[in-house]
Amino acid sequence: MRKRWVVPTPTENDDEQMLVALRPRTLDEYVGQQEVVARLRIAIEAAKQRGEPLEHLLLYGPPGLGKTTLAHIVANEMGVGIISTTAPSLERAGDVMGYLLSLKRGEVLFVDEVHRLPRHVEEFLYPVLEMFRVDFSLSKRPGAKPHRFELPPFTFIGATTKAGNLSKPMRDRFGLKFRLDFYGVEDLKKIVKRAAELLGIPIDDDGATEIARRSRGTPRIANRLLRRVRDYAQVKSDGKINAEIAKQALLMEGIDELGLDQLDRDYLTVLICEFNGGPAGLEAIAAVVQEDSRTLEEMVEPFLLQIGFIRRTHQGRIATVKAYQHLGFEPANLPQPSLPLAGD
Repeated sequence: MRKRWVVPTPTENDDEQMLVALRPRTLDEYVGQQEVVARLRIAIEAAKQRGEPLEHLLLYGPPGLGKTTLAHIVANEMGVGIISTTAPSLERAGDVMGYLLSLKRGEVLFVDEVHRLPRHVEEFLYPVLEMFRVDFSLSKRPGAKPHRFELPPFTFIGATTKAGNLSKPMRDRFGLKFRLDFYGVEDLKKIVKRAAELLGIPIDDDGATEIARRSRGTPRIANRLLRRVRDYAQVKSDGKINAEIAKQALLMEGIDELGLDQLDRDYLTVLICEFNGGPAGLEAIAAVVQEDSRTLEEMVEPFLLQIGFIRRTHQGRIATVKAYQHLGFEPANLPQPSLPLAGD
């Protein structure tokens, strides 16, 4: 798989320690998602006034938008500790018990990728989340009676990119459910400038705007691109980032003004030139691009759909006029789908 800077998921090139240092710690520091922040602020303040833990909270939306950051902010705003884990690491009920028994009243248990919890672990959590009570056997002897544990009330926060994969009983356990959406350029610009200030990188408004425009609506990508531009400015200039330096640095990385990289452009070029704009099946496109079809479906197509460059139909993928124009092709004979769009 090709190295890419514009994927919304963590990569081996990310400096996790630095990313943690850049995370906002309070709702006042958090940029964007205004509706979510406003509703969350009220819920937190109400819980604090009642002296109760916050209700269980589900955060969902595309990767890289700040779900983990918000979970830590909730803990900070409530003045409590947080224990973090991922659903794939919770294979057995015993794995969950280790975390539950270490929780103090009001603390946060954060589970990322919560849609990937095994069904038996999910069912084990139902009474825990409702009544803060669990029956669990400490012995593996056949016929051993389970011991009842009364747990201190706590807040369970689940994060997922695939809320539709959660079972209804699990979704119903969350009193608060918030969807995070892609960020606008202005909010991303604020995020870039804040990160630059924390890292001691001189940057002007136009330089921050150029990075924000290419960040695909995702703060994680914005922070990653800032590091790439910083390196370029340090070597090729005086270390200061302006619009021209940002453009040169990101073009060197193959990232154009909309945030498309070479793999995105290869996908669109193949769809337009090899398949006459479509419709074309994903496997056929992947074979020509010489990339795994799952990579294209999960890492390329979501952004192209978001900006309206492709359409998914029951017959296959179709390039839109916008895609033709962006790549400089003539869209005169652009084919139109003869069947309803998938999901319509």
